[in-house]
Amino acid sequence: MPTTQKNWSKSSWKNHTALQQPIWPDQLAVDRVLADLSTLPPLVFAGEIRSLKQLLAQASRGEAFLLQGGDCSENFSQVTAPNIRETLKILLQMAVVLTYAGGKPVIKMGRIAGQFAKPRSADMETIDGVALPSYRGDMVNKAEFTPEARMPNPKYMLKGYNMAASTLNLLRAFTRGGFGSLQRVQAWNQEFVAQSPMGRSYDRMAKQISQAIKFMETIGISSETPQINQTQLFTSHEALLLQYEEALTRVDSITGDWYDCSAHMLWIGERTRQVDGAHVEFLRGVHNPIGVKIGPSYDLDDVKRLIQTLNPANEPGRLTLITRFGLKKIEKALSPLLREMKKEGFNIVWSCDPMHANTYTATSGHKTRNFNDILSEITCFFETHWSEGTIPGGVHFEMTGNNVTECTGGAHNILDEELADNYLTSCDPRLNAEQSLEVAFQIADMIRS
Repeated sequence: MPTTQKNWSKSSWKNHTALQQPIWPDQLAVDRVLADLSTLPPLVFAGEIRSLKQLLAQASRGEAFLLQGGDCSENFSQVTAPNIRETLKILLQMAVVLTYAGGKPVIKMGRIAGQFAKPRSADMETIDGVALPSYRGDMVNKAEFTPEARMPNPKYMLKGYNMAASTLNLLRAFTRGGFGSLQRVQAWNQEFVAQSPMGRSYDRMAKQISQAIKFMETIGISSETPQINQTQLFTSHEALLLQYEEALTRVDSITGDWYDCSAHMLWIGERTRQVDGAHVEFLRGVHNPIGVKIGPSYDLDDVKRLIQTLNPANEPGRLTLITRFGLKKIEKALSPLLREMKKEGFNIVWSCDPMHANTYTATSGHKTRNFNDILSEITCFFETHWSEGTIPGGVHFEMTGNNVTECTGGAHNILDEELADNYLTSCDPRLNAEQSLEVAFQIADMIRS
């Protein structure tokens, strides 16, 4: 029999208030899609999820470091082999910098293969006096401001599953078929990054790694070992559409435990983390690692209740708290949170999201983030942990491997007036590959110290 927490079933969330859910126009169509989803194969497997939890337990003790990154909101039109490859490339580059220069194993996790839904501040959006349903991500409706595009369509959930399956298929081929081999470490350097200061620093490090592998081969250690020839990438997304998540929740035949098989790790957003809400109710019963976003307006007692609800056994690796305070508020907000959770003895992976609370509108009218603000929040995150005697366990980025101009600053110092040159995001601004690599080198210095 499946083992669950008390009074939980995969549909018990329906007895709680579920925020940020689409208003579907045709419930029968929704029921048909959910019936189809519930019979489809799992996207990820319980054994993979258990492996991730063990690695995250190491991160909670400071023995590993979590690197989580990818698109703010994936678009169906961008699910292509080149885009998936470029995202994987920059994650691999960042991970090898953090591992080699930082001297610590890195858990690689993408915001990928399922990040198709997004929360909104209002159900409706009004432009020039016309009110239409808000865009909630490609798994719900389309971004174009027309009545047809904005009508929620449950068939997009099925398309989201298929897009996630295609993405995972390609990621597994890349990571296990030689593309992720450390022997290819120099080939991961994107063309537009290679000639930059960060690209040249990376190339020097890549040559050192290649020399180390050559030395190992010379003394008889095979480079065909999985640690060198393969890599492991986990997937994650915000568990926003609870009907979709429920349909992909299955019982593991080995342990009898329930797992949400839509991704290895799921997280709860700042807007849906109510202790008595439907999202917390659903995720408390699945055995995946769970993340929770925490903003600066948190209540300490509320956070403690969240932790006790989601991880009553205080299991290491089960719970990641992802702080998103912003540069102006992190120094004041982080210390009391760390101090209180340390006093309670909670096993937590502490991760920093330096993106969401540092967003502003540039003079050009584009929504953007400044590289220096992002780096400064990460630096303060590390320094506060050191002063409180707690462990900075990871970082959480919105980023892409493509040559976008969405965040200002960085080595090439992208200016406000240059944002329009290649501003491609349909949601929040992302670090490009060069900026991502630059921040990885900076974090590696902090991990090493």
